[in-house]
Order: sequence, then structure tokens, then C-alpha cells
Amino acid sequence: MADGQPSPRVGSADRAGQADRTGRADRTGRTLGSRQLAALLPDPAGVRPAYRHLAQSISALILDGRIALHVRLPAERELATALRTSRATVTACYDLLRESGYAHSRQGSGTWTALPEGRTPTGVTRLLATEDTAIDLARAAPGLPRQTLVDALGQIAPQLAEHADTPGYHPYGLDGLRAAVADRFTRRGLATVPEQILLTSGAQHALTLVLGLLCGPGDRVLVENPSYPNALDAMRRARLRTVSVPVTDTGWDIATTESALRQAVPRLAYLIPDFHNPTGCLMPEDERARVLRAAQRSGSWLVIDETLADLALDVPGGPPFAAHAAPGAGGQVITIGSMSKTHWGGLRIGWLRASGQLVTELAAQRVATDMGGAVLDQLLALALLERADDLLPRRIGQLRGQRAALTAALAEHLPQWSWRPPPGGLSLWVDLGEPVALALADRALDYGVWIEGGAHFGTDPGLFDQRLRIPYTAPADTLREAVRRMAAALADGLPAPSAGRRPHWVA
Repeated sequence: MADGQPSPRVGSADRAGQADRTGRADRTGRTLGSRQLAALLPDPAGVRPAYRHLAQSISALILDGRIALHVRLPAERELATALRTSRATVTACYDLLRESGYAHSRQGSGTWTALPEGRTPTGVTRLLATEDTAIDLARAAPGLPRQTLVDALGQIAPQLAEHADTPGYHPYGLDGLRAAVADRFTRRGLATVPEQILLTSGAQHALTLVLGLLCGPGDRVLVENPSYPNALDAMRRARLRTVSVPVTDTGWDIATTESALRQAVPRLAYLIPDFHNPTGCLMPEDERARVLRAAQRSGSWLVIDETLADLALDVPGGPPFAAHAAPGAGGQVITIGSMSKTHWGGLRIGWLRASGQLVTELAAQRVATDMGGAVLDQLLALALLERADDLLPRRIGQLRGQRAALTAALAEHLPQWSWRPPPGGLSLWVDLGEPVALALADRALDYGVWIEGGAHFGTDPGLFDQRLRIPYTAPADTLREAVRRMAAALADGLPAPSAGRRPHWVA
């Protein structure tokens, strides 16, 4: 690594065995902190019986996937302190969780989350139940035209046969696809060689690898607020401490971002500067240079998510973020991307661009959990990238038409809502004017629309409940029908949202 660049590290053994009173980490890394759990739970004050209300809330969080299975719950005294309630209330709550099968105790090692026999987490069952019956507005991901897929499969069949006599393991990815991705960066203004590319199973996989190599439990990570929920969840599961900076309808407060980098000195910063998910904002060129300078001064890695960078609907796409780095400073920028938003999520093809040394270290870490991506998927991805100059303009034209259909339907059926048309990306960040997004999402599912409220995009519970992210990746007629159904759901009146029946999975 060049002098002055942050150094990667594979682990944090010096801290992994230390369990603090908030439970951020223990020897197994499977402890839920008292303050972390308390932030997910309602205030027990004024609810009778409080212990039953808490037990129902915890079991709902387990079913919803927001509390993982086989995780140790906080000690009774610590959780009681965090909730400002009595220890007897927490003891009764844990007793009820054990009786109902949502927890079990190990002698001398506390209380652990479980699942009653025959039950499946709600997030999974709701995903399966709604996939075929509801209009899906939770996942901002377009489909792939069938004929395009058929043609590409026919094209790669002979190439796939050539790989049949090989072991088929490629931890770095196929050479041809690495070269194609590198060439993509070079043509956009950032000279790149294949050795700087690691192919992954989507951008989320790339981010998880980076977090695992560069960060340890308790490290600070700078994130935007709101941000991509799955990225935030990966950081929570890695026991990282997030430092958030706001992104509004008008973009980033760069002075605040510079200040956060200077004062918090985060291990890394995760940013989505190109058609930000979910706001759709595009970071100006001069602001990118300022962020790069601030990160260099603080010694923080920058992880730049370019998953949506090619989806410029109203403005031309600019050079990659790392192209704005000063000489010698680009090594601390890691760029991640994928084909999920531009082509098809079913490919599970992503990548990251970094220094050759860092790519080697990340590939070594990857082997511990994933020996390499599927050869078939990579050959298919290469065939599609070779046709990108033909396929991408068609995709952008389609998205423009669907965005127009969605905005027209909203103006007709829900004129009280407001939004700023994004210059690119896949969704609108809609202001409902009142904090009813979670309740509306609950009721909309009864009307056959699966959508997630803005709270899922916030770094802290309770934020952005006045917002909905509405993708325009579905056909125009489907979008018009979805808006009509949401308007009907809103007109029907909104009850208090149910904690147990909401899905918690977006893309």
C-alpha cells in the first residue's frame, strides 16, 4: 500500500473476546446489546401487562427477521435499565418467551432467541406469500427481457462447454469478465486493469467482504441517512457503530460530511453518490472532490456504491468517484457495483474495484465462505455487458416511460403527496405529508401492494415514516394499478401498524 493509506486488517482479535455491557461483541459475536434491543422495542410504560407486551414485541421482531435466531438476549438487569422498567417485568417477559418457544436458556450462559416448532420467520413467509399475489414495490429491480436472456444463453453455450473439464473455481472471477469490467471503468475516465477487479455475488456481497476485512466490532462507519437498508443491516450485523450524515431532497450537506469525517475519524465511509438510494440525488463533481480530500485527511476508506451510476435518465453520467482523487489518494477508494439494477438481479453478478493488493486480500477472505461465482452466470454477464451499448439505452427509455406513468398516477390519485423527480435511478422518494408510511404499507398489503415505508431506510428507529420509496421498475399499467390501490387503502383509514406481519426485505 502507498504511504498514508489506511491499512486493511483481517480481524480484531484484540477486541473480539471482550464483551462490554451493551453487548456489542462477545466471544461468539452473537450477543444482542441492551441498548440495541431497547431501541427496537416500544416503551413499556403505561402498557398493562408490560411483560406480555414486551414479549409479543420481541417475538414479532424474531419472526420479522430483525432479531436473528440463536442470539443471546441482554441480561435481565441490563435490559430493565435500558427500558427504564423493573427487573421483574423483564424476568416475566423472558419467562413468557421461553414458554412460547421464542427463547431458551443455557445453564450459565443466559437466554437465547429461538423459533417455535413449525414457525417460519415472517419476512420469509410474507416474501413467498406475496411474490405471486401482490404488486411488488418493495424491490427496485427490473426484470430481464426474455428474448435477451434466451439469445445470450444460446451465445454462451459453446463457451460454457469449454469450462466443463476445468475445476470451475475462480475466486477472483473469470478473466474475461474482469477485463470487461475494468474496461468499463477505463472508458468512463478511470484507468483500470483487470487485477484491480474482484467479481462478487452482487454489490451486497462486495460490501460484506470489505466490512469483514477492513473493520472490526465497534469501529465507526460513516453512512448517509437515509441509505440502502441491506447495507445498514450488514453494518449492524458486523457490530459497527454508524455515524450518519443527512441526505435531503436537495442533496448532501458536504460541510457536515467533512465535519463528521474530521471529528469521528471513521474506519470507512459508505456513500451512494450516483442517484442515491432512496432519494435519487446526484452528488455534484466539486462535492465529490471535497469528500475525497476530507477522507484522505482523516485516513478513512471510502466505499462508493455505483450500483445505479449507469441509470442516468435526465443527466449524462459522469466519471467514477475515484477519478476525482488527487494523485496517490485513489488507493483508499473502493468502488462497488453490480448488474442487478441495470440488467437483472437474478444474475447475482457484482464487482469491486480497488488496489491490486487489496483485491488479493479480499479474494483470500472470500474463499472462506464462497469459493467463487458460478461460471454460467459470469459468462452470461459478459455476453450482456458486450451488448450494453444496445441494451442500456433501451432500459433507460423504458424507465423514463415508467417514471412518467408513476408520477402521472400519483398526481391523479394522491395529489396531496409530493416528490422531486430524480435525475436517474429507479425510484421516487415520496413525502406523504404525515407520518403514516408504516401504517399505509401494512394496509396496502391487504389491497395487494407490497411496499416498504421510509423508516426502513433510516439509520435510527422512527425516522422517515412520512416517506415512501416507490420504484418505477414495473410496467406502466402495473404502476397505475398499484397507485390506485394505495389510494384506496389510504381512503379506507389506517389502523396502528402491526409489528408482526410486516415484511422487512427490500432491494
